[in-house]
Amino acid sequence: MGSMQEKKRIAVLGAGNMGAAMIGGILKAQVAEPGEVLATTRSPERAAEVAERYGIRARAGGNREAAAESDLILLAVKPGVLGTVLEEIRDVLHEGQILISLAAVAPIRLIERLVARRMPVFRAMPNIPVIIEEGATAISANSVATPEHRALVERIFRAVGVVCFVDEDAMDAVTALSGSGPAYVYMVIEALIAGGLKMGLSHEVATRLAEQTVLGAARLVKESGIHPAILRDQVITPGGVTISAIHELERHGLRAMLISAVETATNHARARSRALMEQWKGSD
Repeated sequence: MGSMQEKKRIAVLGAGNMGAAMIGGILKAQVAEPGEVLATTRSPERAAEVAERYGIRARAGGNREAAAESDLILLAVKPGVLGTVLEEIRDVLHEGQILISLAAVAPIRLIERLVARRMPVFRAMPNIPVIIEEGATAISANSVATPEHRALVERIFRAVGVVCFVDEDAMDAVTALSGSGPAYVYMVIEALIAGGLKMGLSHEVATRLAEQTVLGAARLVKESGIHPAILRDQVITPGGVTISAIHELERHGLRAMLISAVETATNHARARSRALMEQWKGSD
């Protein structure tokens, strides 16, 4: 495949919301020229939309052909169809390519089994804010991946947010925390807006204040490096408004509910992973 510094030919199989966001990251990171990126989609209409938006080549279907002519293949498909897509492209894959899967709960060993090739395989779990380049992505890799491969993959995902490399055993917890996490935060924002409405604020004002409060609080945690509990205590005054609200949140178990949500989602991710392995166990 040549030096990792060279521009690559890249196939994005499944240019939905996440796949399209990653096309933006690939181009922003200058890993490939637009003309060297080929995306596949479900429909001609979506292919035309993606091609026009990013200036790349896109077509409906044709996963096998796209994979055959690429140095790096990004699998931006759902776990339920991952096995089918891998079987479709398996005979055109070779050891000089890099394979990146965005399919949540699909373990690397399953991908290795289905491709039946000794090639670098990465499992990445980005979250939906990658579409505005504010995503959180955790990545794990197989033993074939070299430091050069890792640097290239990190470069792509860093273009759309922050990146952490983790052992694959941690990926189900990652899926539960940051993969599903935006949904939890959206519920918090929705509830804050509803609270503002209940107390007489207009929807516009409540929405603007709630969204900025969450955004600002998150940025303060990130940029200050101060533990959230310390920052929380800095807002509280004895006998004040905030401590009365904190008491109510604690009384209803907000912390415990969020912890339990991550725990439950992790266990569900593990169960789905086992089910995928069982589903494709005869596909060696």
